[in-house]
Amino acid sequence: MELIALVIGVIFLLVLIIKFKINTFVSLILTSVLTAILLGMDLTKIATTIEAGIGSQLGELSLVFGFGAMLGRLVADAGGAYVIATTLIDKFGKKRLQMAIMLASFILGIALFFEVGMVLLIPIVFAIAIEADVPILYLGISMAAALSVTHGFLPPHPAPVAIAAILNANDGKVLLFGLIVAIPCAIVAGPMFTKLAQRYAPAAFERKGNLSSLGEIKTFKPSESPSFGLSVLTSLFPVILMAITTIYKMTVDGGATPTKNASMLDQIVALIGDPAIAMLISLIVAMFTMGWGRKRKTSEIMASIENAVKSIAMLLLVIGGGGAFKQVLIDGGVGKEVAKIFIDSNMSPLILGWLVAVVLRVALGSATVAALTAAGIVAPLMAQAGVDPALMVLAIGAGSLAASHVNDAGFWMFREYFDLTVKQTLSIWTVLETVISVVGILIVLLLNMAFH
Repeated sequence: MELIALVIGVIFLLVLIIKFKINTFVSLILTSVLTAILLGMDLTKIATTIEAGIGSQLGELSLVFGFGAMLGRLVADAGGAYVIATTLIDKFGKKRLQMAIMLASFILGIALFFEVGMVLLIPIVFAIAIEADVPILYLGISMAAALSVTHGFLPPHPAPVAIAAILNANDGKVLLFGLIVAIPCAIVAGPMFTKLAQRYAPAAFERKGNLSSLGEIKTFKPSESPSFGLSVLTSLFPVILMAITTIYKMTVDGGATPTKNASMLDQIVALIGDPAIAMLISLIVAMFTMGWGRKRKTSEIMASIENAVKSIAMLLLVIGGGGAFKQVLIDGGVGKEVAKIFIDSNMSPLILGWLVAVVLRVALGSATVAALTAAGIVAPLMAQAGVDPALMVLAIGAGSLAASHVNDAGFWMFREYFDLTVKQTLSIWTVLETVISVVGILIVLLLNMAFH
């Protein structure tokens, strides 16, 4: 009965979003209520479960997410994003333009959320493609691949941080393993996949792209922009702080979390490596490096910060809604039922986590919601299997990127900006996301074999 309720819930969610075009957050809450009723939950407890799901989801995440958006916007508004991209292109030269774009997108993608990264990088990619006289999509695929892998695998992005919290995985370890998974995925799904796509969908590479939806596009003179080193340092500051903590824990504490009696240095290192605090410190650094240090007024810096928050408000609610649905599935016993089905299965829990995330991604559209729901379902299996939680986070992350199609906002953004038909978007964007997903789970399985 629990699994039937889950299936009905997912179908109901799809019908609301696709057929009736109801807002995703509202759809998730309605679906959570219906699913809770179908699961036979106590009617007086449904609201509490939904509130608990939203609260637990947005607790740490709202800080990481909010500060991350602000940091990204400050770097972009000061001309930092422009400097990173153009400097790398100058250094790599025309022959290796794709690698330059991919590296720039990867660096900025760590600090920016997928949608924000896309909006900020598209004008730069278009300008470079026109200057170098290459098809826009030729560079666009590498950009999208890099942004997508950072979104799926690397903290401080919302999905990896949220799944890590659900599965009690170490954020630093997720970041370390995430880089090992993300870099090969970006290369395979970026420059390598572009060669294949040029053969089977040549017409897509003839499109000129469409920038009208981006509004006013800022142009930067080199004299007005921050230096390349400062821009990269500011963008990567949260990652540097989290990496310091991870390396310190592994070398000094043997991977242990500091206890109450830990030394002051242990406590300080643990504090700066927490994703929320790392993002807060990085935001303060960005206010200086991309704001006051560039003679920008406080009012201008605050305007950048406010614009960043406006752009992610709805996304935060959707993530909260995903948390509510996840909590209903957990409290209603769906996770236990799924665990029962696979309890005698010889399937690797990592493959199971990936498969559940793939199914949910195809059904729900949102990578983040698919990842959160999958984490709630496979969490009961973790203890029995003895799998490293950090690898499970990455397996679910890989699954959550698969087969993006018409129910995913990223699909429509890609189609809109590159001015493609729906068929062309399916043949390029959907395949690109699936390539990342498959390569990702293969690398996770290799890592599991190496460290098991």
